[in-house]
Amino acid sequence: MTTLWFTGLPGAGKTTLARALQDSVKPRHLIILDGDELRASISADLGFSPEDRSEQARRVAALARLLNNQGVSVAVCLVSPSSTDREMARQVVGTGFVEVFVDAPLEVVEERDPKGLYAKARRGELKGLTGLDAPYEAPVAPEVHLRSAETSLQECVQELLKVLGSGSF
Repeated sequence: MTTLWFTGLPGAGKTTLARALQDSVKPRHLIILDGDELRASISADLGFSPEDRSEQARRVAALARLLNNQGVSVAVCLVSPSSTDREMARQVVGTGFVEVFVDAPLEVVEERDPKGLYAKARRGELKGLTGLDAPYEAPVAPEVHLRSAETSLQECVQELLKVLGSGSF
C-alpha cells in the first residue's frame, strides 16, 4: 500500500489534488487524512509550534502506517513545513511512502487564500503562518513535484497516476 504525503504552503492545493485523485481511482480505495480535519479531532490538543507540528506529523504518519498495514492507501495532506518532520514520517510509514510537493508561489497561494489565512496574517491577526512568518523547507528531492499554479488539476492527477502505476492501490 502507498502513503502519498502531500506537502506545500497553505493554499497550494494539497487537499484539492488528493480529492481529485481519490475520485479518479475509485472503486479502488484511497483514504484522505487532511490536516485541518485531523486538528479538529485526533490533534485538537496541538497548536502550531514547531514541536506541535512535529507531533502532528508523527501522529498522522503512525495512522497512515496502520491504514497501510490494513491494505488501505492513504493521501496525507499536511503543510508539514519541516524536512526533518517529513523524513521522520517517511521512517514511520516505511515502504510505500511517496513525498508529493505541491509547489505554488507565495503570491499565488495568497491570491487563492481559501481560508483567509494570509489576509489575517497580513492584518496582524494571525502569527506563525507558514510561508510568511514561519519557515517552509521545500523538499529537495520529492518523488513527485507538482506545480499547481502552472499545471491543471487533471494534469496533476495524471502525473500522480503515472508515477504510482496501476498496481499501487
